[in-house]
Amino acid sequence: MGADLSVLFSSLTGLDCSNGSDGYLCLQSRPSLGDLPESCVALVLSYLDPPEICKLARLNRAFRGASWADFVWESKLPSNYQVLFRKVFGELPGDLGKRGIYERLCQASTFDGGTKKVWLHKSTGGVCLSISPKGLAITGIDDRRYWNHIPTEESRFCTVAYLQQIWWFEVDGEVEFPFPMGTYSLFFRLHLGRAYKRFGRRICNTEHVHGWDIKPVQFQLWTSDGQHAASKCILSETGKWNYYHVGDFVVDNSNAPTKIKFSMTQIDCTHTKGGLCLDSVFIYPSKFRERFKRF
Repeated sequence: MGADLSVLFSSLTGLDCSNGSDGYLCLQSRPSLGDLPESCVALVLSYLDPPEICKLARLNRAFRGASWADFVWESKLPSNYQVLFRKVFGELPGDLGKRGIYERLCQASTFDGGTKKVWLHKSTGGVCLSISPKGLAITGIDDRRYWNHIPTEESRFCTVAYLQQIWWFEVDGEVEFPFPMGTYSLFFRLHLGRAYKRFGRRICNTEHVHGWDIKPVQFQLWTSDGQHAASKCILSETGKWNYYHVGDFVVDNSNAPTKIKFSMTQIDCTHTKGGLCLDSVFIYPSKFRERFKRF
């Protein structure tokens, strides 16, 4: 078989590799990935996902150079990436290539006084957004008898809002953002019980958890173009973070910002409820919905 390969290779290169004296010359003349033109490599890379492009960029100089080609990243960026960049970072630098823009947008960046974070999903380029409790209107949030902000490593914002006890539970919020065209899902990230660490182990205190199994929590969202979604759920699972799906909305125009209002309520005043941690509200492309959907 080795002789057959030598014959084949010699027919392609014009060298007789069966002759030992020409072996070194054959090895020197044998084509490799490094011999591919950058333009050809870039064309291949344009069909791959961003993480795969970055991995292949480590192969050699040709792949590394091709991985910076603007047209490779043009299709990975959202169609309104310039608007997104200005919304989060301000003016778009003229010397920042498309890969540099993609990398900047993939980093979770805060805006609106640090109450919101936005980033691109690294593999798909989908826009993801989260809103902290400090960016929401929460009934009784300033009264320590009801709510407290507690530090934690389990939140993107490093703090969560913890409810000890309340009769009228209501959380409202809104966001106006230039989402690219597509379908998006909105979630509340919640936790029954207060988690903390003792001697390096995670422990959950459920002492104040009550009232959530009597009546369901009502979730709703509205958009500026008339869309509405609603769902209900009994909160029952303690000791872990859950994503509660509010509903989906569709963005048809990426050139104008979309305004979304949303709420979470349990306003039956026949009983109190408590022991709930509210981390944030998340908006993700709906293709990720099954990863987070709780009910």
